[in-house]
Amino acid sequence: MIILVSCKGKPKALPLPFINKPDFTPEWIDVNNAAYKSIHTVPAFSFTDQDGKTVTEKTVANKIYVANFIFTRCGSICPKMTANMGILQDKFKNDDEVLFLSHSVTPDIDSVPVLKEYANNKGVISGKWHLLTGNKAEIYALAKKQYYAGDTIGFYQTGNEFLHTENFLLIDKHRRGNTKT
Repeated sequence: MIILVSCKGKPKALPLPFINKPDFTPEWIDVNNAAYKSIHTVPAFSFTDQDGKTVTEKTVANKIYVANFIFTRCGSICPKMTANMGILQDKFKNDDEVLFLSHSVTPDIDSVPVLKEYANNKGVISGKWHLLTGNKAEIYALAKKQYYAGDTIGFYQTGNEFLHTENFLLIDKHRRGNTKT
């Protein structure tokens, strides 16, 4: 009888974990825990999107966003990642609280016009999904040291090594990483 009564209740939904270290060990930190105030946050950034507009941390302020790292000439995982990001864009296209950022890992090749053509070919909705280019060192530093993109080894690389990862990064409204998928 006790088992039947206890099974009737709806299970409590657990919050997503936070990612504070490059090894991606998930940490469930309660808002009342002192560690909550020191959760890793993605710092200020500035890149240019496919429309030539500047995208900064202000663009994603109070938004949930999914970030990834691609390049337009990629023939391996990037086309699938772009297709999957397109599915997410379609799912959340009417939700003003959700954005998508795809950073080019070959910004020397992926200029604004190249990204614009890629966006047009892939059905990217401007303002909803930003294809970003900019300074390569800044993109790689953001990817490796802030988003912890790639594997743990990527975090410890000098910054010049090619970055290519199949991961999507979920970032909350406070620019804190929640998960990598």
